Amino acid sequence: MTANRTNTWAIIVGGMLVALVLAFFVSRYASSSPDGLEKVAQDQGFIDTATEHATAESPLADYGVEGIDDEGLSTGLSGIIGVVVTFGIGVLIFAIFSNRKRPTDGEGDAAAAVTSSGPAS
Repeated sequence: MTANRTNTWAIIVGGMLVALVLAFFVSRYASSSPDGLEKVAQDQGFIDTATEHATAESPLADYGVEGIDDEGLSTGLSGIIGVVVTFGIGVLIFAIFSNRKRPTDGEGDAAAAVTSSGPAS
C-alpha cells in the first residue's frame, strides 16, 4: 500500500470513528423541543389534525431503537446505526460511479507521455 492510500484510509477510518463517537454521545443532548414545522402547527392550533407517518412503527422511529428502555442509550444507538447506514450507502454510490476503466501496466505511462508532450509524429 502506498503512503497516499494509507493516508486516505486513515482519514476515512478516523472520520468514521469521530462520526460514531459524536452520533453516540452528542445525540443524547439533542433538543427535545418540537422542530420548526411542529412548532408552527402548535402555534397555529392545528397540531391535533396530525396523523402518524408511514414509518412510525419502524424499529428506529423517533430517533430511538425499539426495545431499549434507556432513552440515552436508545438515541445513541440510533445515531450509530444512522452513521453506519449512511456510510454504507455512500460507499455503494461511490463504488457504482467510480467503476471506470483503469489503465493496465504501461498504458498509464504512455497516455501521460502523449498528453504532456503532445502526440508523437
